[in-house]
Amino acid sequence: MKLTKIAVFAAAAAAAAALSAAPRQAGGRNKAQAAAQDDAEGPVFRVSVDQFPKTGKAATFDAPKIDAATNIGKCWTKPRKWIVLEAKYTTYCKSIWVDRLNFTWHVLLDTKTATEKSKDDRAKLAPYSYFNQTVTYVNIPQGSHAASVCLPPSYLERFGEPKAVGLVVTDANGQTLYAGCDSGVPGIRGNLNVKSEEELAKLFWNDNNIMGASTKDGDPMIERRQGLKERSETIWGLVNPNDYETVAK
Repeated sequence: MKLTKIAVFAAAAAAAAALSAAPRQAGGRNKAQAAAQDDAEGPVFRVSVDQFPKTGKAATFDAPKIDAATNIGKCWTKPRKWIVLEAKYTTYCKSIWVDRLNFTWHVLLDTKTATEKSKDDRAKLAPYSYFNQTVTYVNIPQGSHAASVCLPPSYLERFGEPKAVGLVVTDANGQTLYAGCDSGVPGIRGNLNVKSEEELAKLFWNDNNIMGASTKDGDPMIERRQGLKERSETIWGLVNPNDYETVAK
């Protein structure tokens, strides 16, 4: 994966801050935005992540409620919580539109925080479960957007809350536009503003010392699992749908 150099990251961040401070007008860029973009050095397209995904309980929500008649009625009488990871980002591009953006998610769930306690089951599980997923959005207009992935209730109940979350945004050519990580796991560093290939290599999913770590009994500390879903594949796709661009299938 290619990573934009430190100087370009800095220029992009400065331009993004200036553009964010300027008032937006309906229909695209205002004059301040256009001037800042035309004068800025560096790539034609930039992206800033304005709100990074939450971890822990702050990333869990009751499913949206939809009442309808069914033949079997309700199997569960109490609400079940989902893991919903959300990021807010802003695009800045001279051409107004960008063809595609790839959002690659890296998530660690902490078994100790599983909501449905089962001593026998937990004894067989690794302390952490790792999930990753890449979601590609297409035909993205300039402005603010949201990106999201979800895990159904059974993952929270069995494998626990998200304790470390990483996000990497790349363009159609594989150029890294943003990389960051937030962590509440001891020994795993969080860095929400990665500026070099060296820093990216130290984030947990790229660190073999972390991903290949063992417990004191010699068992894997982290087990890789499948199941992280793009938001529109779940009930959450009905919530604030205008904030999310079209997903490439």
